[in-house]
Amino acid sequence: MKSTFAFLALLIALPGSAAQLTLELDHTSKTWQTAELLARKDVQTVQVPDDVSYKRTMTYRAVPLAALLSGLKPENHLQAVALDGFAAELSAAPLLQTDGARAWLAVEDPAHPWPALANGKPSAGPFYLVWTDPQAGHISPEQWPFQLSGIKQLKTVAERFPALRPDPTLAANDPVNQGFAVFQKNCLACHRLNGAGDAQVGPDLNVPYNPTEYFSGDFLKRYIRDPHSLRHWPQAKMPAFAVSVLPDNELDLLVGYLKHMAGRKQQP
Repeated sequence: MKSTFAFLALLIALPGSAAQLTLELDHTSKTWQTAELLARKDVQTVQVPDDVSYKRTMTYRAVPLAALLSGLKPENHLQAVALDGFAAELSAAPLLQTDGARAWLAVEDPAHPWPALANGKPSAGPFYLVWTDPQAGHISPEQWPFQLSGIKQLKTVAERFPALRPDPTLAANDPVNQGFAVFQKNCLACHRLNGAGDAQVGPDLNVPYNPTEYFSGDFLKRYIRDPHSLRHWPQAKMPAFAVSVLPDNELDLLVGYLKHMAGRKQQP
């Protein structure tokens, strides 16, 4: 009995579980421990109204992400990888901004853990990419990856995954190529297409069928705007894309890209 009480006392005495975030850039690599990040001189208390994951105002201890990405250029490309396999493809440009829509790495303090995302679910920690004034940059829900384990610099999506590319004869400013950019920002974190991509959350958007082949009329646009308005089940994860995040013209471009890719199927 004494040994049991001693074991329980040891568990109670142990500090909350800390974590580490791996940062892999072309010019440098570093693993940050929770305590190191919370001890930085530039850590701040940040209030985030209408947090994408918690659906309410949240307050975090956070580090300006631009400070951790020193040496990157706006044209560089990053991937934020979560513990559950979510892989957010991120252009460096908005992450390096120091005004307007601003990116922060929120750090969960083991002594003051964040609330659970839902009953039976963990929190958004240990690390969470959050934004202040996201409306200023049309920041997508997919640009708020939580439960982060690492951020790494990669080649562009088009270079890494040729199966995602539209017809190469199209002009760079063709609406289909513009839709490809919208797809990368809003969809690629959860979905693959033609088997290409790193996501492990949602279904492939081209094989065996492209959603433009089975959603008639404006139902696909309605589904993207608010998935739960058309179908709902307890495990559904797809967020709604409000007009403030995905303007109507960008939604049209996205659907145009998907229609184009329905004619460019490639088996994984």
